[in-house]
Amino acid sequence: MSVNPFAGEVALQLDGQEHRCKLTLGALAELETALKADTLIALISRFESEAFSAADIFQVIHAGLRGGGWRGRVEDLITADIGGGPVEAARVAAQLLHLAFTAPGLD
Repeated sequence: MSVNPFAGEVALQLDGQEHRCKLTLGALAELETALKADTLIALISRFESEAFSAADIFQVIHAGLRGGGWRGRVEDLITADIGGGPVEAARVAAQLLHLAFTAPGLD
């Protein structure tokens, strides 16, 4: 599977299968609610200030997977094997947020 970073897509290996992740507007709304962020700016500030938790990373990845068409639950991620482990999970979450709020070609 190939992903298009210009469309905000990032690949994630989950239980040996590659999945497309993307923070759509609906996924961002779910993420705001899940992380109890008042605004998208508050959400981004949490990650920029490095005041995020492993649970926050799970929520970003879950939102990205849902935006990419996956229908699993956050609880499913807890027992899933994420290719590359915690470091890759954090990288994917950061990349998703970066792509969601950066105009294509300005990277």
